Amino acid sequence: MTDLLILSRTDIAGLMNYGDYVDAVEAAFRAAAAGRAVAPPASALQLPAGSFHAKGAALLGPEAQVAIKINGNFPGNPAANGLPTVQGVIYLADGANGRPLAVMDSIEVTLNRTGAATTLAARHLARAGARVATICGAGVQGRIQLKAIAAAAKLERVHVWDADAARAIAFAREMSVELGLDMEATADLSPVRRSDIVVACSSAHRAFLTPDLVRPGTFIAAVGADNPDKSEIDPGLYAKSLVVVDSLEQCAEIGDLHHALVAGVVTPEHVHATLGEIIAGKKAGRTDDGAITLFDSTGMGLQDVAAAIAIYRRARAAGTGTLVSIG
Repeated sequence: MTDLLILSRTDIAGLMNYGDYVDAVEAAFRAAAAGRAVAPPASALQLPAGSFHAKGAALLGPEAQVAIKINGNFPGNPAANGLPTVQGVIYLADGANGRPLAVMDSIEVTLNRTGAATTLAARHLARAGARVATICGAGVQGRIQLKAIAAAAKLERVHVWDADAARAIAFAREMSVELGLDMEATADLSPVRRSDIVVACSSAHRAFLTPDLVRPGTFIAAVGADNPDKSEIDPGLYAKSLVVVDSLEQCAEIGDLHHALVAGVVTPEHVHATLGEIIAGKKAGRTDDGAITLFDSTGMGLQDVAAAIAIYRRARAAGTGTLVSIG
């Protein structure tokens, strides 16, 4: 008989703080750079109203473990159904014998591990004196992305833009109180020209960050393009940037790299490094204060497995969750 641990979003929220996710994801990228991980590209299933993505990865070693995440992404959910845009589960198993270990809600994990990668990228790619930021996209991911860059830079001023102006205003009001930051909503993208850090975390299908908007020395985190139809970074801007990706193969399929390749303005060789190579010291991060640096983030199963392992260990130690006998 095998005991399978079931963990809700509430369970998970009580086990991990944001810094725990950053530590777990950093260790996972180091493992990948050292050849101690397996992280294939995502698989997708497209439906009329949304899509499903499956992302799997394994961390190897004496206690090898595997995680497979299946997320549904239905952009119309909040308005039409009163449900989150992204919902799903993570399945965690023993990598040595295949024994099921846990099934856990994916929402909390997806949000925080995505932010964690941005924090790590910003540490290596943003200028040391970065103080002004613009968040493009005032949804749930925008909130964690703001926390992510605030964890990496001493922000003094934050602008937030969204296609829905009312949502941007509410975001600025709520997050300024929560994080103690000077924030304002903006009706257009003009503050990007005065920003040191720009995060694109929208659901846009047409690129809106163009070369004329971004000044030298800016760090851009491109987070929103998680399928081939989404696009935030103009190919011309991509070609001007020092690019770091989470996964070269995956970004070529679904990230903003995909659109730059289709436009013919770059080749895969344009990519400077993976985030794992930067974290492991195999490649340099920012070396020129005048460079535009760009992190193309599509989200990896590698991040999920690292977070899921940490959550599972803490849950077993704390007696959190529900054990179900299977098999």
